[in-house]
Amino acid sequence: MHDFPRINPVRLLDDLRTLRSFGAHGSGVVRLSLSPVDLEARRWRAARMTEAGLDATIDRVGTVFGRSRQAGPALVIGSHTDTQPTGGWLDGALGVIYGLEIAHALAECAATRDFAVDVASWIDEEGTFSSFLGSRSFVGDDIDASLQQARNRDGLSLGDALAQAGLADAPRVMLDRARQRAYLEPHIEQGGRLEAAGKAIGVVTTIVGIREFQLRFTGQRNHAGTTPMAIRRDAGAALVAFITRIDAAFQQLADADTVWTVGRIDLDPGSFSVVPGKADLYLQFRDGNAGRLHAMESALAALADEWNAQHAVQVELIACDGPEEPVVMDASLQQHLAQAAEAVAPGQWVSMPSGASHDAQVIGHHIPACMLFVPSIGGVSHDFIEDTAEADIVRGCDVAARAAAAILAQLRQSV
Repeated sequence: MHDFPRINPVRLLDDLRTLRSFGAHGSGVVRLSLSPVDLEARRWRAARMTEAGLDATIDRVGTVFGRSRQAGPALVIGSHTDTQPTGGWLDGALGVIYGLEIAHALAECAATRDFAVDVASWIDEEGTFSSFLGSRSFVGDDIDASLQQARNRDGLSLGDALAQAGLADAPRVMLDRARQRAYLEPHIEQGGRLEAAGKAIGVVTTIVGIREFQLRFTGQRNHAGTTPMAIRRDAGAALVAFITRIDAAFQQLADADTVWTVGRIDLDPGSFSVVPGKADLYLQFRDGNAGRLHAMESALAALADEWNAQHAVQVELIACDGPEEPVVMDASLQQHLAQAAEAVAPGQWVSMPSGASHDAQVIGHHIPACMLFVPSIGGVSHDFIEDTAEADIVRGCDVAARAAAAILAQLRQSV
């Protein structure tokens, strides 16, 4: 027998393809949280976890959790399997099936068969009802407000959806800090950095923080033909001019990983023949450095104050969802991933931040957490054409399995 776990590429890819079949839509997947096809897929995953020797359950919010029958300490491996309305087949799903395959591989290896890997398929990372519902529930966050108030786009409440699924009275899977000592989330990159750099593996350093603001410009609605330019209070024109100021201010603060996006603009009333009296701009910015995020917030507030002192059209800053702070991945776990990557793919890995949010940022506040990325073809995700080369999928799982074994060996030594 070998002294490190070896994954079964055929089993890995077969499981990924089978999961893809639940909600398949052309090359992509539509599998919204708690939809009939999502629940069917969750029952399939629970059965596969049982076949891998795990004690599987679907908990009261819909998370599928497979608990190892081995004594701890345990490493939790997982991600999510719900999708965007036009989702790709690997976003989240990759990490869940990696966890399943690694549980198989460790059990089949003489040196690691006593190691404990728990596998998680979290619910609603994508926010059909309430973002990160599964991981938030797992770490003990108060989810009562979500259960009572969250609704999907069709108006179905989260509580009703869980009741219809027969899960309202199911037990809640909770983090056991004494046993579950670390978390690994493998994931597709969802960007183009690895592909552009010719690298096969990304070891995540930080999950970026996020700020979101609505900027409301208030002017005066008026006739577009009879109102001279000199006396207009055009909220739409003010909004466009303000964007250039945001760009200039943020460029002075940014580094190579800082991003900001105007994701939506609404003009009132939105007619050819009416000068807009109100205009709303929805701005998001992300960075892995908390100090830089705060500086960007301060710069935005200063721009608004300066603008309001100089212009008849006034702007108001309205904070949207609560801020997400950057989460640094555990240094020791990063080192295990790096060593495994170097063993499997010498010189083909790189340390990098995650520009997207993940369940690891929720769990990382409670136990040491890490993430591993594999390349996304064309850098595309959250779209039906999302894909990753099979060789990269297999290589990534090999790296994750080696790292998992090393992490667990170290955790067992520290007990």
